[in-house]
Amino acid sequence: MLIIPAIDLRAGKCVRLVEGRLDRETVYSDSPVDMALHWQEQGARYLHLVDLDGAFAGAPKNLDVIKEILAAVDIPVQVGGGIRNLDAVERLLELGAARVILGTVAILKPETVAEACSRWSEAILIGIDGKGGRVAIEGWGVTVQKSTVELANEMKELGVTRIVFTDIRRDGTLKGPNTKATAELARATGLKIVASGGVSVPDDLIAIKELEPLGVDSIIIGKALYAGTVSLAEALSIGGD
Repeated sequence: MLIIPAIDLRAGKCVRLVEGRLDRETVYSDSPVDMALHWQEQGARYLHLVDLDGAFAGAPKNLDVIKEILAAVDIPVQVGGGIRNLDAVERLLELGAARVILGTVAILKPETVAEACSRWSEAILIGIDGKGGRVAIEGWGVTVQKSTVELANEMKELGVTRIVFTDIRRDGTLKGPNTKATAELARATGLKIVASGGVSVPDDLIAIKELEPLGVDSIIIGKALYAGTVSLAEALSIGGD
């Protein structure tokens, strides 16, 4: 199972939010580039970047920092946050992103997702953020009347092969991942799932790894790494990297 450290960008810094709330922010580093290099040196095989400013604004806002990170590291990087048109996807891929994560656009303009999948295939991931089983968009500020499973199956029809699934109520809380919802999504769609949100202790990673036969093949870890409740070495050992 692939262990993916997360770097959330806001105002050019590496931060973590609790439940996606801007008023519950902790700054962990003034240099996201150094943080990316740190995780690479610690053995990470992949990185997860989120442009939080972009997610709230609806357009990428930390491109300079993202560009620096992509140039600095040798490992693949997936990037999300405010990517809502094909030009933004193309620019990130040209900068060196291995994968681009689309979120809000999956609800507002599914035809954009279809075109992106047609052009870039498995480099396109869909970020589905759930809140009580419903999909949240626009930086998690709006919940729509569509279930996470419904949206995932619609995306599958458009050519999507992999979903990044986050339970908002667990993200940044260190309360443990929502394994039930993650397993349900995997079973109901047959898609590959990148689990995200809530990992706090090594046992949480073990619980997610048990879902690997369902297609849950990756875990994003953020706050647990920064708070020191899980070391990357421990995570990699459990993941089998």
